[in-house]
Amino acid sequence: MTTIDETDAEGAEPAVPAGPTESPADPVPGGPGVLRVAALASLGAGAIHATAAGTHGDQRAAVVAFTVTALLQIGWGALALARRERLLVPAGIAVNGAALTGWVLAKTSGIGFVDGLDAQEDVQFADGVAAALAAVAVAGAALALARGLSGAARPRPGLVALAGVATVALVVPGMVSTTSHSHAGGHGNDEVAGPGEAAAHDEVAGHDDHAGDHGQDGAAMPAEAKPYDATLPVDLGGMPGVTPEQQREAEDLVTITLDRLPQFADPEYAYAQGYRSIRDAATGHEHFMKWELIDDGRMLDPDYPESLVYEVDRATGERRLAAAMFMANRGDTLDTVPDIGGSLVQWHIHNDLCFAGEENAWVVAGVAPPPRECREGTSRLGEPVPMVHVWIVPHECGPFSALEGVGAGQIAEGEERLCDHHHGAPA
Repeated sequence: MTTIDETDAEGAEPAVPAGPTESPADPVPGGPGVLRVAALASLGAGAIHATAAGTHGDQRAAVVAFTVTALLQIGWGALALARRERLLVPAGIAVNGAALTGWVLAKTSGIGFVDGLDAQEDVQFADGVAAALAAVAVAGAALALARGLSGAARPRPGLVALAGVATVALVVPGMVSTTSHSHAGGHGNDEVAGPGEAAAHDEVAGHDDHAGDHGQDGAAMPAEAKPYDATLPVDLGGMPGVTPEQQREAEDLVTITLDRLPQFADPEYAYAQGYRSIRDAATGHEHFMKWELIDDGRMLDPDYPESLVYEVDRATGERRLAAAMFMANRGDTLDTVPDIGGSLVQWHIHNDLCFAGEENAWVVAGVAPPPRECREGTSRLGEPVPMVHVWIVPHECGPFSALEGVGAGQIAEGEERLCDHHHGAPA
C-alpha cells in the first residue's frame, strides 16, 4: 500500500477558506470611534435645530427647514450609533454637509427661498455651535469611510466619551441661546432689527403668550404688573392699553438687550471697539458713542448699539454698564420712528446740546435750547436723531425710561413724559 505525502503533491494550490464577500452594506470595520463622534455631533446639531424651529413660530418656511434638518441629523446620528453600516456613512456626510452649506449661505447672502432665512445674518452662538457640530459630523464620517486610515478605524472609547461630554456642554447653552437669537445682521437702511425680528421670535425663555390676559379689543387687561428687575424672563404685562403684540415687542427688545449688551460691560473694551465718551460723567451717567453706527442702517440692535450708558460712581470713578441708548437712522424724526411696544416705549431727541471736539469723538460742550444759538466754537450736529433707552439694570421708571433733567431730551408734541410706574423698580 502506497501512501502519498501531501508535500509531494507538486503544483497543488493551498486551500482558501470560503467566506462572504464584502457588500456595500457591511458594517464599518471595527466600529470606528470617529463614526460615533460624528453621530454624537449630528445629534447635538439636530437638537439645536429642533429648538430653533420652536423660536421661529411665525415663519412657517423657517420652521419647516429647521424641523427637517433636525429630523435628518438626529435620525442619522441615532442610526449611526446603533448600526454603523457602511451605507450610512455617506448619508451622514450628505445630511450634515447640506446643513453646513445652508448655514454658510444664511451667514453670507441669506437663503432666498426660505422666509425668515432670506436675509444675511451675523454669526451667533447657537448657529455657530450647530455649524461646528455639523462640520465635526462630516469630518468624522469621512474619516470612517477612509479604509486606508488604520487610526480612524479604531474604537477609541476615550475619544468618544470626551466627545459626548463636549457635545452636551456646547448643545445645552446653544439650545438656550436660540431663544434670544438675533436677526439683525442682514437688515437694510429701512428695516428695523427689533422685536419680532432682531429679538427672540415667538416664545422667549420662560415667556408665555399671556393668554387670557387680554380683552376682546386686543388691549391688555389691567393685571398685577411686576416691577422690572432686569432679569429673565421679562414680564411687562399689566400696562393698560397695550396690545399683546406690543407687549411682546417690548419684552423681546428688553430680553435680547439683557442677553447681548453685557459684552460692553468693560469701558476699555468699548473704547477698543470705537466708542468714545461725550464727557457727561458729571451727571452721574456717562454716554459712550460710536457715531458712525448712526448711519449703518441698523436699529435696536444690542450687538451694534449707537450709545452705551454707564453709571458713574462719583467717589471712585468706577463705571457700571446700565443701558443701551439706541438711535434711529439719520433723517428719521419722532414722527417716523418705528412704533414698537406701544405706550411702553417712548422715543426722544436732544435738540439743545452743543458739541465740540474731533469728528466722531464729539463731546458735549454746552446746552442751548432753540432758538438760542450754540456759543462760538460749538455747534449742533445737524438735525437731532431720535433715540430710546433700554435699561439692563432696574430703573424706577421702567426699562425704557429716559434720563432725568437735561438728559431727558424732548418728546413728541402732545405726549407725556414716560415714567412706567407699573414696572418701575422701587426707588
